[in-house]
Amino acid sequence: MKPSNLARFVSVGVLFAAIGANASPSLLRETQRIELPGVRGRIDHMAVDMANKKLFVNALGNNTVEVVNLGTGRVEKHLSGFAEPQGNLLVPELGRLLVTNGESAFAQIFDSATLHPVKKVELRDDGDNIRYDPMTRRAYVGCGKGRNGALVVLDVQAGAKIADIELSGHPESFQLEATGTRIFVNVPTAQAVEVADRSSGKVVASWPLVARKNYPMALDEARGRLFVGTRSPANLLVIDTSSGVVVASLESVGDADDIFYDMGTRRIYVSGGEGFVFVFEQLDADQYRLAGKVQTRPGARTSLYVPEWKTLFVALPESSGMNAELRAYATAP
Repeated sequence: MKPSNLARFVSVGVLFAAIGANASPSLLRETQRIELPGVRGRIDHMAVDMANKKLFVNALGNNTVEVVNLGTGRVEKHLSGFAEPQGNLLVPELGRLLVTNGESAFAQIFDSATLHPVKKVELRDDGDNIRYDPMTRRAYVGCGKGRNGALVVLDVQAGAKIADIELSGHPESFQLEATGTRIFVNVPTAQAVEVADRSSGKVVASWPLVARKNYPMALDEARGRLFVGTRSPANLLVIDTSSGVVVASLESVGDADDIFYDMGTRRIYVSGGEGFVFVFEQLDADQYRLAGKVQTRPGARTSLYVPEWKTLFVALPESSGMNAELRAYATAP
């Protein structure tokens, strides 16, 4: 993008951020707090079992996965034997729970009903985010250190590795098109979004970014917009998926690690370790504003939005004598 165009979009983002800065935090209404006793250190990603009203919380610093019963408001089980669990995926139709590890080259597969281990699948080092394609019953796992980054393709039913899609560096968050074959991947070391094709198994485009440390990502496929969170500076970037052009840039929460887009309300939720959730509103495909922000706790980087429940879950690490906990927020209509 030409510098003049970028400046125009940044200015628009700052203007809308200023308009929304005083918006009511009632956009997120706290409905539940659940303590995670004994959980130490950083907390990473989560998965939901909607049928049984449970959350699987990756307590990375604790080397456990906490199984949280939302009905009772208690941790009902601690799964152990992990090496910095980072990504997880629940596949109800196959009865499987997948967990990746930052300090291991293996993904662990569990029976989601009994939580008994079923299999280990060798990937690459630094296993991280997982995404699932229900049409092919394949999972895509971001992993690999340095220039050994890749998306590893797994047959979930067979518990077997199928292929590797090579990237230029370690992938952070990524999103799969539902109506196409593209995968949009944040590669912070390349300071770019790399676009892979599921059919060819290759990277077909690379979209450079001005901002650095692009970690979280969400997708509005209907409008062809990709939402990317960067940490340096702390921005929310909106990218046109037909061209790779940044069409808007807004100031956002620091140390962002998760972004979720609600297609029904056209709101974007960004959680960051600065200790806030920022809520943005999509006015149209190219215009956005900060509608409000809710304070959480420093280090509360990860979250999970469950659109069927209109609920955002935020994981808060222990801090200053306070236990680690989950907070649930109902989203406004």
